[in-house]
Amino acid sequence: MITCFIRYQIDPFKKAEFETYARNWGEAIPRCGADLIGYFAPHEGSATTAYGVYNIESLAAYEAYRARLGADPLGRDNYAFSVRERFILKEDRIFLKLASAPAGAAVRS
Repeated sequence: MITCFIRYQIDPFKKAEFETYARNWGEAIPRCGADLIGYFAPHEGSATTAYGVYNIESLAAYEAYRARLGADPLGRDNYAFSVRERFILKEDRIFLKLASAPAGAAVRS
């Protein structure tokens, strides 16, 4: 299992648009095969940093998931919404694997 962390730099005056975008992904991402942990919008501190976080089985599974997401009507519409409204200024993805165990669990390699 790997976790995808998406870091967004958003327009601070378009936080509501980002939150709509996040809610839409909350429907489309699980439907297309990833385990969505959540989308996180600015609340206190930085007004421009937001995150999306989900788990996926592997990079190969990620590629198949991205194809399904691109074919999903809500996925296509949500991407078009972000382009049209221009609330995302920058987007970076990183894939990480769990290196420690959650409380009370053993780490598997």
